[in-house]
Amino acid sequence: MINRLANPARFMRTSATALPWCGWSAAGVLAVGLYWALVAAPPDYQQGEAVRIMYIHVPSAWMALGVYLFVAVASGVALVWRHPLAEIAAAAAAPIGAAFTFVCLATGSLWGRPMWGTWWVWDARLTSVLVLLFLYLGYIALVNAFDEPSRGAKAGSVLALVGVVNLPIIKFSVDWWNTLHQPASVMRLGGPRIDVSLLVPLLMMAAGFLLLFLALLMLRMRAALNERKAFALRLNSEFAPARVAAREHAAPAQPAVSSGGR
Repeated sequence: MINRLANPARFMRTSATALPWCGWSAAGVLAVGLYWALVAAPPDYQQGEAVRIMYIHVPSAWMALGVYLFVAVASGVALVWRHPLAEIAAAAAAPIGAAFTFVCLATGSLWGRPMWGTWWVWDARLTSVLVLLFLYLGYIALVNAFDEPSRGAKAGSVLALVGVVNLPIIKFSVDWWNTLHQPASVMRLGGPRIDVSLLVPLLMMAAGFLLLFLALLMLRMRAALNERKAFALRLNSEFAPARVAAREHAAPAQPAVSSGGR
């Protein structure tokens, strides 16, 4: 099964069909979700209209953690099983995850100003998410720091696996330490504490962000595979004359045929 999924040609065929569906689905779900979140959903009885930032902030936070977990799993598969698509998937997902993390921090700052009276505080949740952004940026820098792609992918994979320890810190920081950030309201054992009129557009935005991630991931992976294919073809065309000359030089000389009579 792993070998079947590891076939780049099969991935290119499958993604060529799935990408348009995923992209248009993401656009449709996000359009409906944004209208529901920004227009149709009621304001919060405590936070007022400022609660609408939640519809961007919370899904981007979920995606920031989920994408990093995806990068770490793909990196582990690449290290252990030498999966030919795993390191490409990890490298393609990392910039998308970094963008989600940046959006999470930016919208959290905008939300924190009216709620906390400040743009930023060095509490456990905010600091650990900032560390997550640095892990993303460090992974991207390591992958592109070596002339040999395999060395960069291996170094980045190790960093991604080490950075997994930060994910439970982000998740449980509001429970382990006294922070300004509110505790979980949706993903909790007792069920969501948020009203359904706010929960439905929030989940719709989360689904739209997930579809957007899948579409961008396939797009970036296809671009990476095409780039590698073009690089291999360019190398082959550059060295083909030298190989032909080397074969001609190495070929043994044919003995001359005598034209004299017997």
